[in-house]
Amino acid sequence: MLNFREEVTKLIKSEVDVLTEEEISALIEVPPSYDMGDYAFPVFRLAKAFKKAPPMIAEELVPKFGDNEYFERIENKGPYLNFFINKGKLTEVTLNEVKGKQAKYGSSDMGNGKTVIVEYSSPNIAKPFHIGHIRTTVIGNSLYKIYTFLGFDTIAINHLGDYGTQFGMLISAYKKWGDKAVIESDPINELLKLYVRFNAEAEEHEELRNEARYWFKELEDGNKEAVELWQWIREISLKEFNKVYDMLNIKFDSYAGESFYSDKMPAVIEELKEKNLLKESDGAFLVDLEEHGMPPALIMKSDGSTLYTTRDIAAAFYRKKNYDFYKNIYVVASQQNLHFKAWMKVIELMGYEWANDCVHIPFGMVSLEEGTLSTRKGRVVFLEDVLNTAVKNTLNIINERNPNLENKEEVAKQVGIGAVVFQELFNQRIKDYVFSWDRTLSFEGETGPYVQYTHARISSLLERGKFNIEDNVNYNLLNTEEEINITRLLYDFPKIVVDSMEKNEPYFITRHIVEIAKAYNKFYNSCPIITDDIELKKARLMLSFGAKTVIKTGLELLGMEAPERM
Repeated sequence: MLNFREEVTKLIKSEVDVLTEEEISALIEVPPSYDMGDYAFPVFRLAKAFKKAPPMIAEELVPKFGDNEYFERIENKGPYLNFFINKGKLTEVTLNEVKGKQAKYGSSDMGNGKTVIVEYSSPNIAKPFHIGHIRTTVIGNSLYKIYTFLGFDTIAINHLGDYGTQFGMLISAYKKWGDKAVIESDPINELLKLYVRFNAEAEEHEELRNEARYWFKELEDGNKEAVELWQWIREISLKEFNKVYDMLNIKFDSYAGESFYSDKMPAVIEELKEKNLLKESDGAFLVDLEEHGMPPALIMKSDGSTLYTTRDIAAAFYRKKNYDFYKNIYVVASQQNLHFKAWMKVIELMGYEWANDCVHIPFGMVSLEEGTLSTRKGRVVFLEDVLNTAVKNTLNIINERNPNLENKEEVAKQVGIGAVVFQELFNQRIKDYVFSWDRTLSFEGETGPYVQYTHARISSLLERGKFNIEDNVNYNLLNTEEEINITRLLYDFPKIVVDSMEKNEPYFITRHIVEIAKAYNKFYNSCPIITDDIELKKARLMLSFGAKTVIKTGLELLGMEAPERM
């Protein structure tokens, strides 16, 4: 697709030889208002070479550019050159590209031949899949889709928390108070009860913690009873988790959790010893990171059991060997910043440059209006309950407003679950937020249902207008402010997708499709679309098709569906 920014760069370069094209492109700005042009170039850097004041330089450069098919005018405003895109050319270029690529519009092959791993969700086995897990799950799923859309060979990994001292607690608790039939009737709730009870009793009886450590060590050493209990707990937990993943339409390429790397850790420990990176401290082994401004990285406890750090290092080595990744992305809460920084530094100290290709993508924490989430205290909101409530509330709204809608139960799922996902991806991921039922399930304002409704509205309009994608369109007829505003947003979409990938921020896409929906609804209310003027009707239907296509693609990249009817 024609890149107007590149055309600005070429024009400036034709008259300015003291800067390279790369330097010129880096200086080009997008003005805060279209009244100041689509692109602006500050000429301050030219003052020394031209030996003139910047406003004078800008004024003298404008007439040198002459007429240009891509820009309807070029002006100077003080020390800036301001470029106004030819609106007819913009509309023609953009809508022809959408027409040609349709669902692939905005995609590219920039990632061809490069493997990207995205690790996300990663709940702890035997614990509730609660609202606190939604951020890693939907952010990770969106990043997986964005990287795939841009041509990367993307691998989704659910690094299950299926190892560690917590399993010593559960095994001990089950042996004391567990009932297999009761647990299998309601696995997560009953396992949670055991976990909460164990932690409560351990507050009074410290020896229980030693018992938990004993059973985890037995699990690591292959004790038959411990392994069988662990396998059973893992299996019934994953079955429960998959109910949520099915609701969110999320699939993983691998469920290799912490336990998968248990036989791969000895090699890591041995290599750390060989490279003289391990230090002994009271029987435990660690890597000293003091000179790098971090506490020591504990690799092995005094009882011989391993830790998260050991397992993450082993996992990174396995992934590099088996996938030869270009990027190895971890979508994990910001609370773990130091943990990731530490083990990545250990790999770097081992002499592996690919440590820099391991990327932690942090996000802010979720809390409840009544306080912090706490599994140990049993204070959680189940994600499955949130999704089911969203679907139920949506169905109630549909029954009020459009009771005869076909497949309304399916639409309620698409819209209700979409509302939850959209809210999660509407703000920068690093921001903390308080979970609120009212806000999550609101369909007013800049929400997922608003964007989905706009998509459905356009679908209905295209059907009523008998839209034919093969029609020849006179793009010069699309010249109102409302039409040009939509076109600009559609033109920018491919860049927004790339920005989302480069910054690992799906919210760029979320905000952009909200703006498209707002611009389209303004156009819909201001400009008659199905008119007696056949040529104008065809042009406006093509613009509508463009908006519908990009909204749908954007929703899909967020992990949402786009209903044709609402």
